[in-house]
Amino acid sequence: MSRRKKNIKKNILPDPKFCNIDVAKFVNILMFSGKKSLSENIIYRAFDYIKKKTGRNPLDIFFLAIENCKPLVEVKSRRIGGSSFQVPIEVRLTRRATLSMRWLRESLFKRKEKYIYHRLGQELIDASENKGFTIKKRDNIHKMAEANKTFSHFKF
Repeated sequence: MSRRKKNIKKNILPDPKFCNIDVAKFVNILMFSGKKSLSENIIYRAFDYIKKKTGRNPLDIFFLAIENCKPLVEVKSRRIGGSSFQVPIEVRLTRRATLSMRWLRESLFKRKEKYIYHRLGQELIDASENKGFTIKKRDNIHKMAEANKTFSHFKF
């Protein structure tokens, strides 16, 4: 029997405006220095920007962007016989969503718009159209896994 504690999964309350758990998770991922109200404000202003720019429902664009950014496989280092191999493994469903949200956050700082909610709104629009920094990152991960497909028999 394992001596480690069980990992307790925390229940996240839905966000107050859209009553959605995925938006609340993205608020938590975007949060800087514990300032949750600031990250909520950024996301809601980005959703207003998306509504004004495209005329479509911002939640639909958000979910489409998250779905397009989800990686199917990733590579992990595995040390075998003194050398390291990049072994492609399939990504679990919960980790897929977490990675896509994290990559969206990272891509905000590569954009050149003046305000952060403009950056977030434009990145979500780009990701929903299968372009942008986040989609490029996902494609690079998939290419790396495809290149190292020969090491897939080294499972964890």
